[in-house]
Amino acid sequence: MTPASPATDPIGAEEQRRLYRRTLTVVVISQVFGGAGLAAGVTVGGLLAQDLVGGESVAGLPAALFTLGSALAAFTVGRVSQRSGRRLGLAGGFLVGAVGAAFIVLAAVLENLPLFFVALFVYGGGTATNLQARYAGTDLAPAQSRGTAVSIAMVSTTFGAVAGPNLVDPLGDLARALGVPALTGPFLLAAVAYGLAGLVLLVFLRPDPLLTARRIADERSRAALAAGGEGSDAALEPAAGSSRGVAVGATIMVLTQVSMVAIMTMTPVHMRHHDHSLGDVGFVIGLHVGAMFLPSLVTGPLVDRIGRVPMAAASGVTLLAAGVLAALAPGDSMPLIAAALVLLGLGWNFGLIAGTALIVDATTLETRAKTQGAVDVLIALSGAGGGALSGMVVGVSSFATLALGGGLLALLLVPALVWYQRPHPAAV
Repeated sequence: MTPASPATDPIGAEEQRRLYRRTLTVVVISQVFGGAGLAAGVTVGGLLAQDLVGGESVAGLPAALFTLGSALAAFTVGRVSQRSGRRLGLAGGFLVGAVGAAFIVLAAVLENLPLFFVALFVYGGGTATNLQARYAGTDLAPAQSRGTAVSIAMVSTTFGAVAGPNLVDPLGDLARALGVPALTGPFLLAAVAYGLAGLVLLVFLRPDPLLTARRIADERSRAALAAGGEGSDAALEPAAGSSRGVAVGATIMVLTQVSMVAIMTMTPVHMRHHDHSLGDVGFVIGLHVGAMFLPSLVTGPLVDRIGRVPMAAASGVTLLAAGVLAALAPGDSMPLIAAALVLLGLGWNFGLIAGTALIVDATTLETRAKTQGAVDVLIALSGAGGGALSGMVVGVSSFATLALGGGLLALLLVPALVWYQRPHPAAV
């Protein structure tokens, strides 16, 4: 006798929707804290390096180090998540980032360069985890809503990420009151914020979304077998053209990351050269980070409705516009620099959500977290390269050259998208 449906499939559609909503709620709360931690390195990392080392050419080194650290963290978080679930993987990554931020403060107090560089590397664990968390929202999401799920996870980052840079001056005052260098103030915030993000996930991300999604797929497969079907579930089978989807999704995110990180890293240094205050720098970076995450509320649904490819193409065009505007804007024009950085963040947002959706579409539950971690390793390494080279380019040429080059680089998205749109070989 065929078992009743509730016995073979105890987690029904309504229960899955409830768990999906719960997962997003927990991820949103953690990302508010995670965003505040993320902003510290972006806003003052290069300036702190200049103070400790001296010379403009090292300004891109912090971004390179913490994005290099995020590469290792992305790999580790992906592997741990695949084996033990999102909860342990993400919570561990945020807690590692908190330790790194605390040691950056200590290194600045001691003026210890080796410790400073190692701490920046460890701090990258929080950066990688902040991005990896976007995948947790998709594990239980309906296939037609994956872009929206990514967007909800990302937009919550906005609140902390925008607040962080705009608190540079008061955080500097707090740091001085505590007897530490003013520029370490944002890293004090990062240590607390990353720690709270990790604790939220560790305590509340139950049941684990990835492990639950696997269990649902297994139960439905067994139910299909019991009913005389083939016993397969779409979530366990690779999609048509899956390898192409992974390759193009990764390419989109890598190119957008290089373009964004290179220009963003040197903007605070460029502004300080033209006598903008630290508060002005924090305001512009706050707008930039807001543009990276806040438009997700619209971008995600657009990715679901009009498609991954059109939104990826929009990313390339927007990043090119950002690079051209940043190159042409006078150094003393804060409105034009701010507009360029907003476009830079918006182009990155389009590319990240479109690329993420392509990756999720092209992977199965059995390999998804591991593949996502591997892709984020490429993203982090490309960001590290962009950050390291940005200071060198400005040192031998100019900020305008860097900005224009970053915008043109984004146009390499076009041939990748054309290749993706070509018909897949017919199955035989």
